Amino acid sequence: MKKEEKGTAIVLAAGQGRRMGTATQKQFLEVNGKPLLYYSLRGFQDSPRIQKIILVTGQDKIEYCRERIVERYGFTKVDKIISGGAQRYDSVYEGLKNGEDCEYVFIHDGARPFVTEDILERAWEEVRKYRACAVGVPVKDTIKITDSQGFGIETPDRSTVWQVQTPQVFEYALIRRAYDLLQETDKSGITDDSMVAERMLGRKVHMTMGDYRNIKVTTPEDLPLAEVFLKKIKKFEK
Repeated sequence: MKKEEKGTAIVLAAGQGRRMGTATQKQFLEVNGKPLLYYSLRGFQDSPRIQKIILVTGQDKIEYCRERIVERYGFTKVDKIISGGAQRYDSVYEGLKNGEDCEYVFIHDGARPFVTEDILERAWEEVRKYRACAVGVPVKDTIKITDSQGFGIETPDRSTVWQVQTPQVFEYALIRRAYDLLQETDKSGITDDSMVAERMLGRKVHMTMGDYRNIKVTTPEDLPLAEVFLKKIKKFEK
């Protein structure tokens, strides 16, 4: 009998969200009566591809997440709630060290509440084929590269430019090795997991079609848009 391939989700909820300008961290802000993190976790809870979830948050938020979100809403796939680090890549590494029993790992921002089953299915198929993929969408606008004074110096071909989202999905052994190597080198400029695979292993990461609604709630302007999307996405109509 063929061994069942296991998927683990690492959901990051340790960010301070300073650009939101609120006392409450953005992942805990309520939209339509529930915290943003609820919606992020639910996408993975409902997916047959995910066997367990590792939730990474601040040390002072572990009990809050356990009682007010995981237990309250019945997120049975949340296997561990752990403390993250100072930077995103530190939190990812903590998650990876606690998620060894899987073939594939889905790394996702907790403030990105609109991960759907369609997105997860596409990512699952592509990670099995390419070993490393990142969800994203082709940009709609023309992009300009500027110099330090703000003058445009280059206009890349729009057809080759993507806006990267999460989840970013990898064969576990591959991304764990990349993050192990990262601990021994300069981490400056690292903004996502694809960069770690590219920089540490020289690994190409395949872009996988996400959804234009799969936004990260970062600034106050994003909240009204999130409310509109929540009303339109069927999985949140329950």
